Amino acid sequence: MMTDPIADMLTRIRNAIRAGHDRVEFPASRAKASICKVLKDEGYIRSFKIIAKAQNDIKLKVLFKEDAITGIERVSKPGLRRYTGYTEIPRVISGLGTAIVSTSKGVISDREAKKLKVGGEILCNVW
Repeated sequence: MMTDPIADMLTRIRNAIRAGHDRVEFPASRAKASICKVLKDEGYIRSFKIIAKAQNDIKLKVLFKEDAITGIERVSKPGLRRYTGYTEIPRVISGLGTAIVSTSKGVISDREAKKLKVGGEILCNVW
C-alpha cells in the first residue's frame, strides 16, 4: 500500500533523470496528470500522455527535456500539510524554480497563483 502517490511520482521522475532516461511511467491519477500539465506549461517536460497498458492499469508517460529538471522535492506531505496564502508563496531558487500549488482554481504554478491571488497547498518545488 502506497501512502503518498505524489511523492512516489516525484521519486520516479527524480530517479529517471539521474539515470539518464528520457521517459518514465507511473500509475496515473487526476492529481498526477495536473502536476504533469503544470510541468509541461512551465517547460520542464516535453510531453505527457495517459496510456492504457492492461485492463485496469492506467499509466502516465512523461518525456523529459534535456537538463530541464535539476531538482524536484515534495513540500506538503500527508503527515504535515503546508498551506499558504498567495502573498506568502515561497520563491524557489530566487524565482528560477517553480512551486506547484493546489488551489481552489486547480493545480497551478506559483506565478499563476500570485497572478490569480489564490493560495493553497504547496505540493512540490521544481528547479
